[in-house]
Order: sequence, then C-alpha cells, then structure tokens
Amino acid sequence: MKKSKRNIVVGFSFSLLVLFSFFLFLNSADTKHKNRVSSVLTQVEIEDSSNVGDSENNDEPFNYCTLVEGELRSGDTLSQSLDRYNIDPIVRQQILENLSSCLDFRRLQPKDKYRVFLDDQGQLLRCEYTNGPLESYSITRNDDSFVAQKDSINISIQTCLVEDTISSSLFDAFAKNDLNASLVYAFADIFSSRLDFNTEIYHNDTFQIVFEKYLKNGEVIGYGHILYAKYQQQFGQTYEGFFYQPNSASPGTYFDAEGRELGTSFIKSPVPVGRVTSRFTYRRVHPISGVVKPHLGVDLAAPIGTPIMAAAEGTVTYAGYRGGFGRQVIISHPGGYKTYYGHLSRFRKGLKRGDKISQKQILGYVGSSGISTGPHLDYRIQHGGTFVDPFNLKFKPKSALQGQKLAMFKNHVYALSALLVSSPDPEILYVRHMLVKPDEQLTML
Repeated sequence: MKKSKRNIVVGFSFSLLVLFSFFLFLNSADTKHKNRVSSVLTQVEIEDSSNVGDSENNDEPFNYCTLVEGELRSGDTLSQSLDRYNIDPIVRQQILENLSSCLDFRRLQPKDKYRVFLDDQGQLLRCEYTNGPLESYSITRNDDSFVAQKDSINISIQTCLVEDTISSSLFDAFAKNDLNASLVYAFADIFSSRLDFNTEIYHNDTFQIVFEKYLKNGEVIGYGHILYAKYQQQFGQTYEGFFYQPNSASPGTYFDAEGRELGTSFIKSPVPVGRVTSRFTYRRVHPISGVVKPHLGVDLAAPIGTPIMAAAEGTVTYAGYRGGFGRQVIISHPGGYKTYYGHLSRFRKGLKRGDKISQKQILGYVGSSGISTGPHLDYRIQHGGTFVDPFNLKFKPKSALQGQKLAMFKNHVYALSALLVSSPDPEILYVRHMLVKPDEQLTML
C-alpha cells in the first residue's frame, strides 16, 4: 500500500513538473513574440497620450510602424509642432502640403491632436488630424502619392429628459442637474416672448426639458436641439414649447401645443436670465442723487460682459455715449416703437447708426458706464412718443399653423408625448447613432 501511495505521489509530481515546464515554454514564446513586435512598433513618448483621430475602431491602421502622437500648443503652427516631435523635414512637408488641401490652417486651435504613422524606413504612411470634436482629417499613402480628405465622424445622440424644481434660480436648477449654461440660455430663449425669467420665476416652480446630447467615443461634445420645454409656475400658468421642423430645408421653431408660434414681434427681456433691481415707476428714489424722480424703464442686473439682445427687429438710430446712460443703443421699430439699452460696457464690434438689426441679435454687453451703482442694463420701450412698462406689453404670435400643417404638427406632438410615457429609462429616452459626413453640418447649441 505504501509503495502504491509513493507511486501516486511521484506520478502527480511529475505531472506538475510537465505542466510547469509547458507554461514556462508558453511564457517564453509569448515574451519572444512581444519583444519581436515591440522592436518593430515604436510609440514615441508624449505629454498627452489620449486617443487621436476618429477610426471606427481602436485598432491601429498599421500593425508594424512607428507612431508619433502630438498636440498643438498655444502659439504653435503645425510645422513647429511637428518639428518639436522630431518629424523628418521631408515628412513634415508632405503633411503640410497634403493637409492644406482640405484643412484651413487658419482654423487650427491649441489642443488640436494628430497622429503620424511611419514605416520602417521613416517614410509617411498616414497622418490623422483632429480639429475640434466634429472635424477629422487624414492623409493616406497610396503607392507613390497621398490621398488627403475630411473624414466622416461617428457620434451617438441621446435624447435626454431632465425635470426638477426651482429653489433659487433657473441657473442653479440647471447646474444642479449638470446641464451646461448653453442649455439654460436656450431654454429661456424658447419662452422669451411669453415669460420673463427675471420677474416671473418663483420658488417651487418646476421645469421639464427634453434635449439632444451628442457624444463621441463616450464623451459629451455638445448639445443639439431642445425638443420639448415646459415651465410650470406654482401659482400661475404652464408654458410649453415643442420644437417642430416640417422638413430638412426649414430651420425649425417652437410652437405651443395648439400650433401657435412662441415667438412674437418683441421678446420680454433683452437679458433672459438676470435680476430686476428697479422697475418701471413714476416715483423712484434715485440710488445716487437721492432725488425722487420717474424711472421709465427697468434695470436688469447681470455680470459685466453678459450679452444684450435686441428686443425686436429694427434700425439703430443711436449708438454712443449719452450722459448718465453711459454707452447706449437706441433702436427704432415698426409700429412706432423704440427701445433703449443703457450702461453698456461695450458695443458689439462694428455696430453703428443705420444698421438693420434682427430680433435677438447681440447689440453689446452689460456694464456700468455712465451714472450707475453696478453692472446692469437700463432697458426702456417707447411707443408713440410715450415710455411704457416693458413687462406689461402683450404681443401676438408671429404665426399659427393651420390645416394640413397643423395636423402634421399634432402628429409630431403625439409621437413625442408617447416617447415620454413609454420610455423604460426616465432620463435617457432614446439613443441613436449618426455618421456625420464631411459635407454635413451638425447643429449645436
């Protein structure tokens, strides 16, 4: 029995020895293979090793080559950057000549990234250049020549839903939900003719927003259209806006549920998200002089540099420095209306008397010029020679859908409403993928 046990132990030990030797062999063979590959594939050390280019997968386009990854620094030209990464002058010239045929070098920006693939003779195989999240260019060797082109971009589009309650401001509510400031302004702009977020926003009001989020390689690169927006006042009205684009040739706009366009001839406030510090009144104690006198406008406090929009289309009749109003713009509008914008820090570049202005076009930026206690906009409206309270004016919608157009819009509203109800995910309602071709433009907020 003891001899039998000893034979079993010896046999088991021998088996372990064979297996151990086999794994040593595999490891040795794998090490030799890796050494052989690494001797052919060389990756140059760089400061930032993040991915570059927009290949449909993460595989390198060439298995055996030298890869150089680079990034433009502030003040760099592409030639200087390539030189810093020790790219041969001949290769550098090939890249510059071919890339310039499809990429405007005046549009290059710091942090643009590129990858250069070289063969074992140091000659150019391929170069990829990324100019912002939605532009990718490539040069590929084809026999004795090169093919340079703007490449297609793969992106994911998430249709997202966010709803919440206002505790202090619209800005704070959006920030709490990790929503970019561009979405705040776009949301406020949808209701700019119906609702003033400076004076008509209250604690415990609620909002709902359905919007498109663009992602590339899993990273958010921007936002598309707001498809649906809702603002519910706790003790007031409910405002809804549906984005509707009947065809690809139409830019699309926002309508209420009955097909009435939300836009009117005048928006309520030239600064959509600010703070009212003084209202329209015939008896106000002036904050500097202490004298009781009329204040025939509204003061909207906002940080210096906040954009100021034209309340309606019209013609600039004055743009200059005007006593206590500081830098002021005056616009004449159809129907006997004039609007006044005072205390600007600066005007929009090139703005002058006689300019034709469209609604919501930027006129200048909030400041504290003239007689002022702090940065704000003094906004006034005059009608028929008499100043009126800007926040009490009512204007009709620009348009209303009828007939077949209204029926198509109603179907659109129904489909969007059904998506809100039927989606299994309360935050991401829908995900689709899109190939942005070189000749296509993607709308981004």
